[in-house]
Amino acid sequence: MARDKDRFDGYAVNVFLDEDGDWLAHFVELPNVSAFGPTPEKALKELDIAWALVKESYAEERKPLPVAPARREFGGVFQVRIDRRVHRKLAIEAERSGITLNALVAQKLARDVDPDP
Repeated sequence: MARDKDRFDGYAVNVFLDEDGDWLAHFVELPNVSAFGPTPEKALKELDIAWALVKESYAEERKPLPVAPARREFGGVFQVRIDRRVHRKLAIEAERSGITLNALVAQKLARDVDPDP
């Protein structure tokens, strides 16, 4: 996955070889915007064209482009509903570890998330 903030307005781009031997480039956050090519570079050049057409379409419809995650502000707070049995197990683990439930869950999430994709 590559991030080209200038070229693609802050959206993350994934480029990979598909099962047919073609290179596919698409926006991670907007997977419907994609392009193919015989090489990664050509797929990205085609994605440039597709992205320009998408932006043109948004402009014609007088709609703002969705804000790319790279340009959004994240406050670090979100709520997730979980099964009460899982909640209980996590609370017990946090208490045994001498930390808050929030700290325990943040540690567990941080282990599984790349902080700088």
